[in-house]
Amino acid sequence: MEIGIVGLANVGKSTLFNALTKANVPALNYPFCTIEPNVGVVIIPDKRLLQVAEIVEPEKVTGAVIRFVDIAGLVKGASRGEGLGNKFLSHIREVDAIMHVVRGFSDPNVAKVGNGDLNPIADIETVETELMLADLQTLENRIEKTNRLLKTGDRKYKDELEVLNRAYEILNEGDFHLLNSFDLPNDLPLLSNKPVLYVLNVDEAALLNREMIKDMLTQVENMAAERNKDILVISASLEYELSSLPLDEAQEFMLELGIEESGLTKIINAGIELLDLVTFYTIKGPETRGWLVPRGTIAPKAAGKIHSDMERGFIKAEVISAAELVTYGSFSKAKEQGVLRLEGKDYQIQDGDVVLFHFNV
Repeated sequence: MEIGIVGLANVGKSTLFNALTKANVPALNYPFCTIEPNVGVVIIPDKRLLQVAEIVEPEKVTGAVIRFVDIAGLVKGASRGEGLGNKFLSHIREVDAIMHVVRGFSDPNVAKVGNGDLNPIADIETVETELMLADLQTLENRIEKTNRLLKTGDRKYKDELEVLNRAYEILNEGDFHLLNSFDLPNDLPLLSNKPVLYVLNVDEAALLNREMIKDMLTQVENMAAERNKDILVISASLEYELSSLPLDEAQEFMLELGIEESGLTKIINAGIELLDLVTFYTIKGPETRGWLVPRGTIAPKAAGKIHSDMERGFIKAEVISAAELVTYGSFSKAKEQGVLRLEGKDYQIQDGDVVLFHFNV
């Protein structure tokens, strides 16, 4: 699962990406320093996994991961190819969700691209307008193609055309947040229809004293609420500083600042929620591992996440929740108490499941 870090140039995307991944990618003070998308794999902090590992005592513990993609900054006119617009749009089509970073800090040493003065609402609207304009072109092309296919007489093309025309009307009116009520064709991944999390990037002082940005924050929160989106307030520069410290020093620094949870942890958790993922655990052999799958994934598909042979030859799954395993202290004791369950092919994996898959090779 990939989350694209998106926004105008110089809003702190690469700094945030570096903090998330501790990767040494450019975060320089000029537009378009990120030309090709940088991809980072982030291990998800998971207390449950550590608790399960304490019981199982494996040789190796591997956390579930999420991929973050740092995408080149956008400018007005990207949908017409301005700046690196075409690259920006092609890269964003490939991700599963969008983390839209918005500039909420003033710094004379960091050039401001577009809209002049600090104006998060205008910046958000610039990015969203470019995505909608690109989607309108995509829909126009698809409508033209579907119109040609109507000649086949197949009813499905008439139905599809009705959906496409209505989606076009909605986008043309700027109401892209209504798109999720449409059953759009699976091969038409519109940019405006991707899950979005707004991240307001502020300086350290504003993060610690929200009164400094009260009016601006209220405006962004209201916009997010209108679109049924969530918003996080972080300081990318502070998060990068914390990520560069040893864990104990970072925790001590956070304690001094009165911060209970890092912004990065909040982003990772918000990303999991944005993609509607659940975590399950496997303990077979020398490795105990966490895995992420979409909510509603059936057991054979979850097994296929580990290896395709396991999905093809799936027989059954032994399942217990991580909390139950911790309570009983072992698989054998849980089995004695009748807590360990046998589940079949239709079982939907639940968040926190510890699973032992049975399969034929």
